[in-house]
Amino acid sequence: MITKSAQKAYRQNITRRARNDKRKQNLKKVLKTYKKLVIAKKLDEAKTELVKVYQSLDKNAKVGIIKPNKAARLKSRLTILLSKASAK
Repeated sequence: MITKSAQKAYRQNITRRARNDKRKQNLKKVLKTYKKLVIAKKLDEAKTELVKVYQSLDKNAKVGIIKPNKAARLKSRLTILLSKASAK
């Protein structure tokens, strides 16, 4: 027999997992879009997309989907990617 509190905790777990998965998928989608733009040399569009990437990374780091250092590392690498593409 499962206690009521355990049942509620299970329901909360399912809801939170779904929310976290959605946030993670959105982050992956934004990163993929940005990288495609950089590879295609659409640098103006990539710069505007970079703002969305930053927002998504910061939000996900804030709520604990990814760690803050990972967000900072990704932001740094993605900015370098854009600067190298624009230098060529």
